[in-house]
Amino acid sequence: MKARVSLVGAGPGSLDLMTVGGLRVLQSADIVLYDALVNNEILQLVPEQVPKIYVGKRCGKHSYSQGEINRLIVQSAFAHGHVVRLKGGDPFVFGRASEEIEYAESFGLPVDIVPGLTSAIAVPASQGIPVTKRGVSSSFWVLTATTKFHDLSKDFVLAAQSSATLVILMGVRKIKAIAKLVKQYRSKATPMAVIQNGTRPNENCFVGTLDEVDGISAQLDISKPGIIIIGDVVADHPAFFDEAIQRVMNMEF
Repeated sequence: MKARVSLVGAGPGSLDLMTVGGLRVLQSADIVLYDALVNNEILQLVPEQVPKIYVGKRCGKHSYSQGEINRLIVQSAFAHGHVVRLKGGDPFVFGRASEEIEYAESFGLPVDIVPGLTSAIAVPASQGIPVTKRGVSSSFWVLTATTKFHDLSKDFVLAAQSSATLVILMGVRKIKAIAKLVKQYRSKATPMAVIQNGTRPNENCFVGTLDEVDGISAQLDISKPGIIIIGDVVADHPAFFDEAIQRVMNMEF
């Protein structure tokens, strides 16, 4: 038995979007510590006798603190051997992977990283929304609405002032505050979308404009995470185009 740790990205949700390398490492695990956003279909590919411990964090419902997770990784490695720390999306995109790596390495444990497909790009793509488009948006910002201090990052102001696409993770509960801030720097007619359960069979996508945020918010399940996309690229979504046509047809001339 060799004590070691692998940080594996499970991708945005769908089993089909987890990497071959990630699955190979997962199936070699002696114990798996997995997050809330990991698809159960992925866990079913782990041998039945391998222990699987849920260490997920959802808003107001943390099974373990980050410090407890760090310690559990180390304890599991010395007790079982190969620990696979399975994270949704990519471990290095708001996944606190660096903290877990540093803690494990401080005990002399070797750590391997298997990147995952980040939901920040894959989930918009699953709905036909590009994060960049020639002549429309030449760059994109990926931001989190859940910071260490529980407020919006100052980067939101810089991002809103740019012409880039904004992709916001962990922001469903703050969507109105986000739209209000962005409207200070962009047109209220700027398209936006919110996608929940991305790449899964029960995926939902709500589209509109910044000025229609109240209507979008009313349709959301705030108990579920989602990805917010703001920018002209959202107009590529078929539903947004259909709604735009309907608005024109309802206009009085």
